[in-house]
Amino acid sequence: MTNTTTTPHVTVWYDSDCPMCIREINLMRRLDKRHRIDFVEIQSAVGCPISTDELMKRFHAQERGEPIVSGAAAFAAMWRAVPVLRPLGLLARFRPVLWILERLYRGFLVIRPWLQRRVRQMVES
Repeated sequence: MTNTTTTPHVTVWYDSDCPMCIREINLMRRLDKRHRIDFVEIQSAVGCPISTDELMKRFHAQERGEPIVSGAAAFAAMWRAVPVLRPLGLLARFRPVLWILERLYRGFLVIRPWLQRRVRQMVES
């Protein structure tokens, strides 16, 4: 039996219209063998205090009892819920590491539209 008071529980919002996002979430679902992550499609998110427009701009997650975070902090929250990725998620709690991860995430956001087009082309081929 799992102790739910110490077990990380995370809600992750994702774009279910984005093939690249779906691939990422499917990988995380496979790694989340303990089912500690609730994956919520942005398109059907009900009761989220963040607007759909804001959810679509950046990756968002919320650990139980914590505020909603976005970007690299959201990835780190999700990683902490998965044993194999937990060390990376814990490392991201150090400000310099999170700062570097956030800069990488922001760089990814710049090329994301191009990557999404490429993935869509590959899926449609």
